[in-house]
Amino acid sequence: MAKKTEKTASESDETRLKKKVAENKNPKGDEALRSLQKRLRRTQRKRRALALRKKNSASQKTAAPAAK
Repeated sequence: MAKKTEKTASESDETRLKKKVAENKNPKGDEALRSLQKRLRRTQRKRRALALRKKNSASQKTAAPAAK
């Protein structure tokens, strides 16, 4: 059975993936690196989307009382 890596609270998935991608020297031809880059981009998209949703909902909440 494969050993599961322990996640630390201080290090997010995004920073771990960035470190792994930066360690690898050959960016082309490595399928493992390609999948790491995909995972990194996916986590970045999720983080940005969450921040955008949060920002939009906050602006709508403040605008609603002013309209009344």
